[in-house]
Amino acid sequence: MKKPLILVTNDDGITAPGLRALISYMKEIGDVVVVAPDSPQSGKGHAITIDNTLFSTKLKVNKEKDASLEYSCSGTPADCVKLALQELLDRNPDICVSGINHGSNSSINVIYSGTMSAAIEAGIEGIPAIGFSLCDYSWEANFEPAQKAIKTIVKKALKNGIPKGVVLNVNIPKASKEEIKGIKVCRQARANWKEKFDKRTSPAGRDYYWLSGEFELLDKGEDTDEWALANNYISVVPTQFDLTAHHAIQGLNEWGFN
Repeated sequence: MKKPLILVTNDDGITAPGLRALISYMKEIGDVVVVAPDSPQSGKGHAITIDNTLFSTKLKVNKEKDASLEYSCSGTPADCVKLALQELLDRNPDICVSGINHGSNSSINVIYSGTMSAAIEAGIEGIPAIGFSLCDYSWEANFEPAQKAIKTIVKKALKNGIPKGVVLNVNIPKASKEEIKGIKVCRQARANWKEKFDKRTSPAGRDYYWLSGEFELLDKGEDTDEWALANNYISVVPTQFDLTAHHAIQGLNEWGFN
């Protein structure tokens, strides 16, 4: 049988260890083509490049753990997927996988995530898509404990399909292989960031700011991604890109706009 074509991308950049790990796992499942940013793009969300040119560089890699065909892109994660589907691939991939992100994209973090935005861009184009993130920001993070689960999730998605209009947001706890208890399908936890800015002054006398903050979990439910991760489960959240609050339509119509 023909191997599935797997598009691999990320937001940490084409040299990120998480991307290299994901490539090696996907090579065991199908034919892999990589289109990833040429520099880190974390926190870019679904930004696209509209006021500048985009460049891509074709890379031929022969290392055992790398894809045979890779492209680096000067744009954002969403740009990478757009460019892949419109210009670089000769056919649509069977699935797009994004990651493995260095750091969590659970709960409200999904809104800011370049990793998930790449997956969402593929989903918008009708391509089954999954974003993978590990709750460890270290560049030397260990992705191996989740290898089996990642391959299982991708194989299940290829076999069963992902519902139309949905992409999967997968987060992996920082835990050993023995500590990971399994995979849980969850809802996104209600949370936000209590943000603050560290104001400083440059030697030239100009004020500048560093964004910082604390994550506030407002949800005590045991069916959430945050609960799953805290209890050493891999969380799988079906995420939709139709942002309509359907439940609010009737109430708004009762405002009597007309």
